[in-house]
Amino acid sequence: MDQRLETNDAFAAFIAEMEGKSLLRFLTCGSVDDGKSTLIGRLLYDSKRLFEDQLATLERDSEKFGTTGGDIDFALLVDGLVAEREQGITIDVAYRYFATEKRRFIVADTPGHEQYTRNMATGASNSDLAVLLVDAKAGILTQTRRHAYIVSLLGIRHVVLAVNKIDTIDFDEERFVDIRNEFTEFARQFNFESVVTIPMSARYGDNVIDRSVKTPWYGGPTLLEHLETVQVDEDLSGKPFRFPVQWVNRPNAGFRGYTGTVASGTVHPGDRLVVARTGQAANVARIVTLDGDQDEVQAANAVTLTLDTEIDASRGDILVAPEHRPEVSDQIAAHIIWMSEEELLPGRPYLLKSGTRTVGAAVSELKHQVDIESIKELAAKTLKLNDIGLVNLSLSEPMAFDLYDDNKTTGSFILIDRFTNATVAAGMIRFGLRRATNIHWQALNVNRDSRAALKNQKPCVLWFTGLSGAGKSTIANLVEAKLHLMGRHTYMLDGDNVRHGLNRDLGFTDVDRVENIRRVAETAKLFVDAGLIVLVSFISPFRSERRMAKEMLEEGEFLEVFVDAPLAVVEERDPKGLYKKARSGEIQHFTGIDSPYEAPLEPDLLLDTTTADANELADRIVETLAKGGYLGNGA
Repeated sequence: MDQRLETNDAFAAFIAEMEGKSLLRFLTCGSVDDGKSTLIGRLLYDSKRLFEDQLATLERDSEKFGTTGGDIDFALLVDGLVAEREQGITIDVAYRYFATEKRRFIVADTPGHEQYTRNMATGASNSDLAVLLVDAKAGILTQTRRHAYIVSLLGIRHVVLAVNKIDTIDFDEERFVDIRNEFTEFARQFNFESVVTIPMSARYGDNVIDRSVKTPWYGGPTLLEHLETVQVDEDLSGKPFRFPVQWVNRPNAGFRGYTGTVASGTVHPGDRLVVARTGQAANVARIVTLDGDQDEVQAANAVTLTLDTEIDASRGDILVAPEHRPEVSDQIAAHIIWMSEEELLPGRPYLLKSGTRTVGAAVSELKHQVDIESIKELAAKTLKLNDIGLVNLSLSEPMAFDLYDDNKTTGSFILIDRFTNATVAAGMIRFGLRRATNIHWQALNVNRDSRAALKNQKPCVLWFTGLSGAGKSTIANLVEAKLHLMGRHTYMLDGDNVRHGLNRDLGFTDVDRVENIRRVAETAKLFVDAGLIVLVSFISPFRSERRMAKEMLEEGEFLEVFVDAPLAVVEERDPKGLYKKARSGEIQHFTGIDSPYEAPLEPDLLLDTTTADANELADRIVETLAKGGYLGNGA
């Protein structure tokens, strides 16, 4: 029993000692095979932070997977995935913890391959310092520049340029100085607070922990000396108070608390707080934690706040200090790092998640793409995997935020694909466009319901989609003619006709198709507001844009009509000769040939034009409208 108590006391003392030390979060990054994983392995090994079983496993794995001949392959300490060990590269972000007498460290080993740049950005988002490795032989590469730029975008102000594998160039001082000067000149535009260049060999340990006798010409610190002494502390507790609400805690009728993690600032019982989005105010009544009520809580602590007044706040809202309120807008400008194999399409609807809040969003304008080699701004219509650009974003509703440079938590976001739920971009808010505060809806005396009542009908959009030649326009024309004879008020928007006027400036790239449908959807919405039954006949190949059009309208006002016909059938019909031209290469980006068509998954009406004629299918649509109450009392 005494021995157990002594063990517990020793463990408690160890924990207390660790908590008293400052914590440095840093990442290793750079081009592939520059030695990032080896460097971390060497740090862990030389700082004697490995257990005997880890050493035994490392020696075993070095024989099986190692790339260093008979030596220990330190990279295997952090390359944990089987695919990584077999290929000898880092794919995922690996986090490791270690400590010295002076400091605690959490290090993120990030991949070097260009296709895994998104993983590198993930590791950088939580780091205070970046160790950017370059191969002494290869020097500064495009990926080196890309990672340096991403590091600066993500707010890291301290960089170590580790000129690794210095042993492979016989510890050549001149080569080292050339690399240092080239990077220093390139990095000048990023205004880093510190850039320290160190010649090292991660494999053999030169200038990693111990100073190397092979570089007598180098008088700077070793890597560990610099990591132990560099001052990077950001005083989050001294910044304006920000508390993103994660959960409204109501275990019973007598308790209502707001649970979350303090993003910045300090709060005490009695402090005045407001909901950033609405301005509702209340005082802090209690600060509740697992260890009991607290008199003060600072940044990075998870707590539950109770207030002295009932307010309308829920998950996604931010409680803030009233004298330092963040911006609130539905239009923002941001840098984004594109992380998807599918390219960015301006106008396409995505989900934007910032902290605990999720809203609909679309890129309203791609201001420019950044050329990684020169960091110049280039004109572009889209972004591809790993591209970086400045965009304007339009949000579905106003959102509270800070600028990223002021607060990383409330100034950052991710974009999410609405269908796959995959993260497609990471973003850093640069400024608000303030359009939510200077543009307001004008109240009108005559509304949609009164216009529709005058026409004795229920307005809606019949959205005809399908391949070219499937029969969309033919059926839509017949439907409109039948409704006209019934005295109903309609309007038809046809794809070909609209491109002669409203959309004459658009081509047929994916970007232009998205904007084409966005404009048509907005126009259809106006006609619905006028009380009309609107017939829209467009290929509209993407589900995202058809969903966007549906979400612009009220429930029941959008009916998706899938006019279905196999590609072989429409190619045989080819009423305008377009398929023949597309097959011969005369027409580019033609749907069904060299541009995809995403068929509706659950259309309101499925019309098979290979089994029924157009007139029969038109009658079916009119019957559906009558049963749905769209044609009024006279139907």
